[in-house]
Amino acid sequence: MVKNPSHLYTLGYEGFNIDTFIARIREIGVQLVLDVRELPLSRKKGFSKSSFRERLASADVAYLHAPTLGCPKPIRDRYRKDADWAEYTRAFLAYISGQEKTTRELVKLSKTATTCLVCFEADYEMCHRTYVARAALKQGGLPVMHLTARTVLADSPHRAAA
Repeated sequence: MVKNPSHLYTLGYEGFNIDTFIARIREIGVQLVLDVRELPLSRKKGFSKSSFRERLASADVAYLHAPTLGCPKPIRDRYRKDADWAEYTRAFLAYISGQEKTTRELVKLSKTATTCLVCFEADYEMCHRTYVARAALKQGGLPVMHLTARTVLADSPHRAAA
């Protein structure tokens, strides 16, 4: 493991197949994927928990699932009905503020291995993983960088809604 990782990364696998996803995180030197989906199931081949963990392991990338850092079903269901991102954000921020123990664990892990928070949504500005990363930053975590298919972008909280 890297002694002093410099950033906490995020990446959504939407638009990737498993091979291109793994190639992308390896370009950055990711050593640990922290799956922040409440339920690590996917219709995309290779991204459900067991197969995802196995494929990552074959690329020498560790995998951990952190269901308590996922968005709770009632918040997701409400967003599906009303598409109110500001309300989703308020509800998720209230939820994540109660997950300090898990967030502290995330901070510890990310300082011992180059870590990437993973969820489905491609747009980090429309995904709870960004709020998880910011919660870790508030607890002394590393600066947040968002991966896309071609770029690495520094987090900029002032751009986010709510």
